[in-house]
Amino acid sequence: MTTDRFGSAIRRFAANETSRSAIAKNLAIDLSTHWKSEKRTGPVDVIDFFSGCGGMSAGFQALNAIVPAYRIAMAVDIDRDANESYEANLGLRPKAIDVAALVKRPSEVRKLIASARQSEDAPLVLIGCAPCQGFSSHRNASGETDTRNSLFVAFAKIAAIALPDVVIMENVPEILTDRYWPLVEDARKILTTAGYHSVVSVHDVAEYGVPQQRYRALLVAMRRPFEMPHGFVAREKFRTVRDAISKLPKILPGQGASTDAMHFCAGHKASTVRTIQAVPLDGGSRPWDVGPDCLRRAATKQGRAAYEDVYGRLWWDKPAITITAYARNPASGRFVHPEQHRGLSVREAGLLQGFPDSYQFLGGFDSRFRQIGNAVPPMFSAYLAAHILKELVREEEVCAPQSDIRLPIGRSFSRLIPGLKAGHRKLDDHHTKVAEAA
Repeated sequence: MTTDRFGSAIRRFAANETSRSAIAKNLAIDLSTHWKSEKRTGPVDVIDFFSGCGGMSAGFQALNAIVPAYRIAMAVDIDRDANESYEANLGLRPKAIDVAALVKRPSEVRKLIASARQSEDAPLVLIGCAPCQGFSSHRNASGETDTRNSLFVAFAKIAAIALPDVVIMENVPEILTDRYWPLVEDARKILTTAGYHSVVSVHDVAEYGVPQQRYRALLVAMRRPFEMPHGFVAREKFRTVRDAISKLPKILPGQGASTDAMHFCAGHKASTVRTIQAVPLDGGSRPWDVGPDCLRRAATKQGRAAYEDVYGRLWWDKPAITITAYARNPASGRFVHPEQHRGLSVREAGLLQGFPDSYQFLGGFDSRFRQIGNAVPPMFSAYLAAHILKELVREEEVCAPQSDIRLPIGRSFSRLIPGLKAGHRKLDDHHTKVAEAA
């Protein structure tokens, strides 16, 4: 790709690997500061399908505080609350369009994309983070019949029609398992036929500065070979819950802070508060004989504590567990404050998910947590944005081989997580063994 589509500032940023890498790392780690800085727009159009509350777009927008690179040209989502949050933070109202219906009308796809472009020659990054609940290891009973699953392939078809410079697809790693692998194969075949090289990898966002261990599958496609991003934070230096939320003022269940409208949490029943009070501080788990009768019966039946993470506290000096759409509820997992007797606030969940400290989430209480839990961590997407910019401008060929997941990872990704978190296993090693066995 020639560089005449980019300004000199972008070329300088991309050319100095040492400087670019340091800037990208700082951007991810200190995202809140850069988010508040003035952000100009640049020559690269970004169109974000399934945009949610803006997690992916926010990272690309944040880079503009350092180098004017990206222009958020359009967003698409059917969630009304998420669209309001997106507009409040990014200044652009997403279009409420059904992607499953849109992909059946190629001429409409072309017209829609063209309407958002600043010019036909402008570089284009197309993002598609299809709803992932249909792939979750905890909610996969409907299997391949889940209509959300088809959106993964539908987005690949849209990319093949729009023909952007870069295609980015992000999802839960469960999509790489035996059950859902045909969807990945279909999407990659569509992209290959359209002239793209694609690479699939799995990333722990804690390695990109997010104070949370959260594994995500990433598919990137370009018209020539390219490099994938790699994490830059070592395991022993992962950002922690303390780093993210310790400076927030104390609040009580059902109350909020006067200084931040997002720092409020759910009200709890008296019985819930008593259960939380019985949990040891700083990473403690619920005693087996504490809590609702159903948990005690389960513990008695199996002779040991059952559902140990339920009502569990986060550790101060470790990353949070994966922040889900249910993180508002202490009964849904290890989502209790390390030392206060309550569940997480909206702001705490947002910070643990890697959002800037001034980001606004609109809608009802449950909706705000759903938006946060379903989002791409902006700290991760900010680093990704800097990496993609380098690949867009790159002129030399990529020669070094890189990991690319070409076979399903097995029946379940969740069973690999304990070894991955402990550092005893690497997904690349597991995939090599799978390939050799095949």
